[in-house]
Amino acid sequence: MPVPRSTDLAALHPGRRTALAGLAALGLGLGTVVPTISAGPARAATAPLVGPLQLTLPAPTGRCRIGNVALHLIDRSRRDPWVPSHPARELMISIWYPARDVDGYDPVPWLPAAAWSAYLRRIQIPPGLVTVPSTHGYDGAPADRRHGPRPVLLFSPGSGGDRGDCTTYTEELVSHGYVVVTIDHTHDSSEVEFPDGHVEPRTIPAGTPAIETEAVSVRVADTRFVLDQLCAIAAGRNPDVEHRPLPRGLAEMLDLCRIGMYGHSMGGATAAWAMLDDRRILAGCDLDGSLFGPVLTAGLDRPYLFMCSQTHDLANDPSWAQAWSHLRGWHKELRLVNSAHKSYTDLQSLLPQAAAVVDIPPSALQTIGTVDPARSVLAVRTYLRAYFDRFIRGHDSHLLDRPSPAFPEIEFLA
Repeated sequence: MPVPRSTDLAALHPGRRTALAGLAALGLGLGTVVPTISAGPARAATAPLVGPLQLTLPAPTGRCRIGNVALHLIDRSRRDPWVPSHPARELMISIWYPARDVDGYDPVPWLPAAAWSAYLRRIQIPPGLVTVPSTHGYDGAPADRRHGPRPVLLFSPGSGGDRGDCTTYTEELVSHGYVVVTIDHTHDSSEVEFPDGHVEPRTIPAGTPAIETEAVSVRVADTRFVLDQLCAIAAGRNPDVEHRPLPRGLAEMLDLCRIGMYGHSMGGATAAWAMLDDRRILAGCDLDGSLFGPVLTAGLDRPYLFMCSQTHDLANDPSWAQAWSHLRGWHKELRLVNSAHKSYTDLQSLLPQAAAVVDIPPSALQTIGTVDPARSVLAVRTYLRAYFDRFIRGHDSHLLDRPSPAFPEIEFLA
């Protein structure tokens, strides 16, 4: 992905420049979006403010157009563990799927409006300075049923992240024919907007090993519940609380005999534990997350892929080493060379755009390492798809057999 040419910082409106400096100082959390300016000639310092700043996500490479629908789900069998006054566990999910036609349908924003406003308030950015990025998914577009049911993948974000954190990979997988279901774990995620416009904030206590284990346990229960709701959709029912119409053909798109799961950070731990807990999940992938719970000693008998950053691997994560010794299915450990923890999120694409026009502190840039953003996005997209193609679709490209000279960014560790 080409990085826009830098615009002279002196040309920025002073208020905008101050806000951007404040954003950079926050350290750029998992869900952070940072603004950039399109390439163009530098302006004088007194030039008027010209519109909000916009970021873009890299376009997916597959041939399938992308539809998207958000669903509000209630699990009445559970109280909310993080807000005990809530009598039932409420979730928001998004289903991303190959679309037959997207003409006349609106693109879905990276965050919905109220969540985006709450996010800007949280990171102290004044309204009107930054426009939420658009995704390549279209709200409610009819599903493409011409090739029959599609394999289903689940995505769980990192602690404090949201279901859009890895949209770059979600869209890529859908563009190549998968259905991807992304999950917001309410009160673990930072801002979760519900259809009436209210936003539930993050309320989970400060992280300790016990809290982190409990959090993953809650996420696993969320995942099992979401799978049950997908079964309801496939059976012709609509589990959305508001009973908003589902996209045409969506029910026929779900091949629930071919299910995989991936996640970033704590989402990777969720994928592993959920596989142990629910045999409907046939293969899982952990994007740089330590593991928790019974999977550490029980292991897994189905494929599991570890993808790590430069300083996190089997040798220095006791949870990975413990679980590794109990894995009985196919397993492999790959490293994205010169990466950091958040290289596996959309920040890998968004932060370099901001760095072209904003003085980002080195501590923030370190969160995505020094690997080239365009190459790292291509590499992770390619290996993630090759993995699920092999173990969910049964199409083996042999990319996972050995290191490839085409992808020097990916190192085979174990």
